[in-house]
Amino acid sequence: MSVLPVLANLSDLHEGFAWVMVVGNGLAGIWALAAHRLESLRGRALWWFTAMVQLTIAVQVTMGVGMVAGQDIDPPQFHLFYGFVALVVVGIVYSYRQSLRPHRHLLYGYAGLFLMGLGIRAMLVAG
Repeated sequence: MSVLPVLANLSDLHEGFAWVMVVGNGLAGIWALAAHRLESLRGRALWWFTAMVQLTIAVQVTMGVGMVAGQDIDPPQFHLFYGFVALVVVGIVYSYRQSLRPHRHLLYGYAGLFLMGLGIRAMLVAG
């Protein structure tokens, strides 16, 4: 069995899953910002959803690294940069979660929108 068809499908999966990452982080950001104003929107579901969509960034980066290593392709300029910056942003936001606890909805709200923007930029430079 050849590995190349699997890697070609990985490219399609990476491209399609990018939309999950972008839309998901945008929705999580909007939800967190709305929860800052409306207490009824706060709850565990918000944090589970936020964690899930932020995890999609790690999945995207892993798939991208797999494609670069497995197919020996040269990705578009700055595409990798946006992916790795998004991964670092998730880590930074997570590290500030306790010190900014009173403002955590704003922290995760703006971070979600920023991550959405990084995903859009990565998609645009990929063509």
